[in-house]
Amino acid sequence: MDRTADPGLRYPTDEELLAQVLRPYRAKNCEYLKSAVVGVDSGPDGRHRVGAACTFQIPESCYIDDTGHFNSVEFNICYNQMFYYLLAKSVRESVLEPFARWTMDDFWARQLGDILITDFRSTFRRQMGARLFHGEIEMADVAEWDGSDIRDALVVIRTKCRYWDDLGGDSHGEVTVAILNPPQSGP
Repeated sequence: MDRTADPGLRYPTDEELLAQVLRPYRAKNCEYLKSAVVGVDSGPDGRHRVGAACTFQIPESCYIDDTGHFNSVEFNICYNQMFYYLLAKSVRESVLEPFARWTMDDFWARQLGDILITDFRSTFRRQMGARLFHGEIEMADVAEWDGSDIRDALVVIRTKCRYWDDLGGDSHGEVTVAILNPPQSGP
């Protein structure tokens, strides 16, 4: 049974969920994601596509003196925050399989230790300011494998993302994420 949301839906920023997702970043003073509107659309193949349109602010870098521009470390931190929020919202709203079968407890138990970036590619086309900028993320493909006697269960997600500012700054990337130990599939 497909328990996913209908295409065309938009979910505004859930401030409570966003605060929970960003909790691991709080002590490091790097809660950069400020808003994320999650959308569900139909792709050309008829399958659901899930993405988010986001706003970021980096008032001060959490790891280095101000470089004056958005850099690859900040790209990665912002990506992680977008991805975690998009995944959490996908679970909460049941917008995409296999996450429609997960509980929020399933997500929280896996957020840090079981979600791994396996391939990360970023391109910077034009220098961007880091103070205020926008980003988008899309889950381009989701594959799920049940465990067997020769390998553990696994979910692999291919994503696309991009960032831009109001002065023409532009960067984009493609990131593949693996989720280890996914919850057992239902009947």
